[in-house]
Amino acid sequence: MTERSPSLSAGQGRPAVLVAAVLRGAVAAGLGLGSVAVLVAALWITSPAPDSGPGEAFHTAAGLWLLAHGAELIRTETLTGAPAPMGVVPLLLSVLPVWLVHRAARDVMEPDEGRGVPTPGGAFASVTGGYLLVGGAVVLYARGASLSARPLSLLLPAALVVAGAAAAGVWTACGRPLGPPPTWAPVRLHEAMARTRFLRRADAVGRAAAAGTAVLLGGGALVVASALVWHGQPVQESFLRLSGDWGGRVAVLLLALGLVPNAAVWGAAYGLGPGFSLGTASTVAPLAFTGPPAVPDFPLLAAMPAQGPGTPLNWAAGAAPVAAALTVAWFTVRRAVPAPGEPEGPWSLWETALTTALGALGCGTGVALLAAAAGGPLGTHALADFGPVWWLTGAAALAWTTVIGVPAALLLRAWRLRGRTGEDTTAKKARKDTAKESRKDTAKKARNDTADRPAVVPVPAAQVAAGPANASRRGWWSRSGRRTAEEAEPQPDGAPAPAPVPASDGGEEDVDAYDFLPTDPWHARTAAEQPSAPRPEPAEDEAPRDPGPPAASA
Repeated sequence: MTERSPSLSAGQGRPAVLVAAVLRGAVAAGLGLGSVAVLVAALWITSPAPDSGPGEAFHTAAGLWLLAHGAELIRTETLTGAPAPMGVVPLLLSVLPVWLVHRAARDVMEPDEGRGVPTPGGAFASVTGGYLLVGGAVVLYARGASLSARPLSLLLPAALVVAGAAAAGVWTACGRPLGPPPTWAPVRLHEAMARTRFLRRADAVGRAAAAGTAVLLGGGALVVASALVWHGQPVQESFLRLSGDWGGRVAVLLLALGLVPNAAVWGAAYGLGPGFSLGTASTVAPLAFTGPPAVPDFPLLAAMPAQGPGTPLNWAAGAAPVAAALTVAWFTVRRAVPAPGEPEGPWSLWETALTTALGALGCGTGVALLAAAAGGPLGTHALADFGPVWWLTGAAALAWTTVIGVPAALLLRAWRLRGRTGEDTTAKKARKDTAKESRKDTAKKARNDTADRPAVVPVPAAQVAAGPANASRRGWWSRSGRRTAEEAEPQPDGAPAPAPVPASDGGEEDVDAYDFLPTDPWHARTAAEQPSAPRPEPAEDEAPRDPGPPAASA
């Protein structure tokens, strides 16, 4: 019953395909929710004195699952009794639901035996719809709990995160194409997208931006790791102070691991210059640590630098954006100056600089999005602003990678082109010689084809009337093919002079090409119209001969 019937039409099979896609989206949501629920239930079971029952634990799991999608939670159980927001999303926890949605959308587009493949738009809508159906049920279940989601945050960014992951999965299944722009786009944009040159530039921009962002995050993670080692004693004391039993310590450790990507983004923002906020009145930057911090007791926050002006050790964090800018320049120049012998030549200075600047723009955009996801409020009043400011961080990343990356790309381009002027000239000359030889070969082939065609040789009418009495057909034809204008026989008054017959270089091969010409009564009519001597009768022991081809008309 699971096999597709051979008589099933395409119209009847399409709803089943879409239903299967919806189920895949729902299963992806269920897997992510189940994983978080198992983790929370394990921590609740191992707790020596839990303050609540299993229902509260499952409500907490539902709230954490929504938080992993970017939704902002509201804590109702606070010391003051006033609800407090919690918007800092553990980015490592967000990897699981995003990957599940991406994989579900990608697998829907892969053909299966007995199952059709939906269109890209249908796959995207079905997987997203199935996932959001489960998400809506979770929202209703968590409503009224100690951790409930803010309604507006469910649409932006939670639903947007799901839709983006599903779209990326469909795009991956389709081969990651750079599709045509929308119909309302300008004509110049359509023409530019149609050129493979533009696609190569877009690929170079994407790779440079991704590499620069990855290097910047790696530098931020290195800054955080160095700070944790430097402040090892305060970090250890904070970790032991938060909980005295192993269950609590495991929970703190898992929470710290989930916030490691956030710490890497914070370290990158610190190296870029704007730094991050520890409350509404405190800012941590390489130049200075200003204002009274509102720092909760947590191991990662215990590694903050000392208050006051920064030292050269703090300024060393600026090496991370410098490395990111050089990475953007290097990835751009790798495509701008290809290896010798490749069909595409080096890019111009303007193309190299523009591609590097666009890569820097992509790097700044990516860092701004990560900074917005890594921060958020942790409460009211002093903790309402916690983490890097996204637009300042993105602008700083754009400035660093542009100011350093563009000149570095031009210098790298000149360095890679050193000593290649003679090679490029030789290669260009070789390409020209090859093209010239190709044109000569084409022309020679055309002449040979023309020479191989049988040509119509004009013959005087008197010779047609005389017939082959003077010579055999083959010998007469060979001699007539070599007749010149001086050797042509005089024509009667008023008759047009025959055109000169070109000489043939083919010898007997040229003669054999005309053996197929037929003989018809046209020769008799031509001979009757022209005054000529009577045609001699053949001898009794001689077979009739072919009079030859007709004379060409004037």
